[in-house]
Amino acid sequence: MENLQGTSVVVTGASSGIGRAIAQRLVADGALVTLGSRSDAGIDGADWLATDVRSPAGCEALINAAITAHGRVDVLVNNAGVQVEKTIDQTTDDEFDLVMDVNVRGVFNCCRAAVPHMKAQGSGSIINIGSVAGNVADHGLAVYNASKGAVHALTRSVATDHGRDGIRCNAVSPGWILTEMADAAFAASDDPKAARAEAVSAHPVGRMGTPDDIANLVAWLASDQAAFVSGSLFTIDGGLTAQNPIGSATHG
Repeated sequence: MENLQGTSVVVTGASSGIGRAIAQRLVADGALVTLGSRSDAGIDGADWLATDVRSPAGCEALINAAITAHGRVDVLVNNAGVQVEKTIDQTTDDEFDLVMDVNVRGVFNCCRAAVPHMKAQGSGSIINIGSVAGNVADHGLAVYNASKGAVHALTRSVATDHGRDGIRCNAVSPGWILTEMADAAFAASDDPKAARAEAVSAHPVGRMGTPDDIANLVAWLASDQAAFVSGSLFTIDGGLTAQNPIGSATHG
C-alpha cells in the first residue's frame, strides 16, 4: 500500500510465523519497520532490538528506538505471544504467569509505552493480535484462551480512551493459521495427523490460514484506508467460527 511509505512501524514477536509475515509485508509496502523480539528475524530493511515484552523498560526501549531512528512511531503491532497446551487443572502457576505476562502484560507494556508519543503527535494506529480463542474456547488451551479475551478487552479500552487523541486501536483475531504454535497444538493431540486433517475439513473455505492472510489485514489496518476503523475485532478464520457446530459436524 503506497500510503505506508515512510510510516514508522513497531512489530513485536516478528522472529517467526505471523509476526514475521507482518514485518515482511510492511517492509515491502515501504514502511520503516522496527522489530522487537527475543531473537533476530533477519528481515532485510528492518531494524531489530532484542526485546522481552514482559519488561516495561524493554518495551519503552523498543518504542524509543523507533523514534530515534525515524522521528516518530505511527503504528504498533502487538504480535508477541506464547501458548501452553493444557487444561486448567493441568496448568501450573508458572505456566499461567508466563502466558499472561507475555500475551497480556506484553500488550499492556507496549501500548503504555507508545500511547504518550502517539498522543503528542496527534495520531497513531495500534493493532493487537488476538485470537478466535478469545471468543470461542479452543480445547486444552485454557490460559491462552483467557489471555486473548483480555487482549480483546484491552483493545476496546484503548480505542475508547484514546480515540480523541487521534489513536486508533483494533485487534485481529486469527483462527487456525499454519504456524509453529498450531503445530504444537496438533502435536498435543492423541493423533496429530488426524487432528490436522479434521481441522482443515472444518473450515468452510477448505483450508487453514497462512501468516500472509493475517499480514494482508494488518497492512490495511495500518493504512489511512482504515482511518474510521477503531475498537473493532476482526475475525479471520476462513469461516470456521461463523458456522453452527452441529451443522458443520453433520454436513462437513
